[in-house]
Amino acid sequence: MASLVSSVSGIAESLFATLFPSACRLCGVPLLNISRLPVCSECLATIRPIAGGVCSVCGERLVSSHAFSADNGEPLCGLCRRIDPPFERAAAYGSYDSGLRDLIHLLKYEQVRPAANILGRMLAEVISGLETAFTRDVITLVPVPLHARKLRQRGFNQSELIARVALKVRGNRRFVLNPHGLERRRETKSQIGLSSHQRRENLRGAFAVTEPAKLAGHEILLVDDVFTTGTTASECARVLRRAGAAKVWVATVARTLKLNAAFAEPVEEDDARLAMAAHG
Repeated sequence: MASLVSSVSGIAESLFATLFPSACRLCGVPLLNISRLPVCSECLATIRPIAGGVCSVCGERLVSSHAFSADNGEPLCGLCRRIDPPFERAAAYGSYDSGLRDLIHLLKYEQVRPAANILGRMLAEVISGLETAFTRDVITLVPVPLHARKLRQRGFNQSELIARVALKVRGNRRFVLNPHGLERRRETKSQIGLSSHQRRENLRGAFAVTEPAKLAGHEILLVDDVFTTGTTASECARVLRRAGAAKVWVATVARTLKLNAAFAEPVEEDDARLAMAAHG
């Protein structure tokens, strides 16, 4: 019976590939397996977690993990030694380049929603890494919001989609999603090419807490798809803290690293999980 099912499945996949030819949206190689996500397993396998020395607060790459150390012995980048960010810690799964960047773009700009399954699993791993540092029994997840016009145009907030998948993967009632905890009150221009001062001014007053009473005294996990310069995360964290949040943490799928070398460690178990998400 098992061999019959396997044979029928093989015939179905071959017929599907013949009638509905498709190629990997990242590398262009023809896809031979039926999958909701049009990305080949080889491309998924190239997406690796950030490894090596990173700042224990903002997650930036360090030239040496022992270059700067906080009083507790954890490594800090030069900026975090000089200025305390408004969040406790920011962590990301991978470097915002190559396959991971393309996968995020598939979701955001090409509306390939199954990509959220892969990205959500990555975010779940980031949350797992942060969890031991949380001090409250219940943690409120707040996605970075889109402006209403962009939300209508795109049809979804990618940060919320990814967060929902992450919570489903974890299956932990400790985390509660508040998808409308923050709102984006005005549209902002692209941050690309702006100085640090211009980026801060561009976002000043852009975010607001919708119902402060629901977040006051809570520990907040701010979630987003990408941490680039940290300006958006910092502005959201400031707004949340002013509204009474006890602490704000930041979890993202990807992070822009100032240094090009984004060392990765091969994790076969991760490959298996990502492949399962691609087909699920």
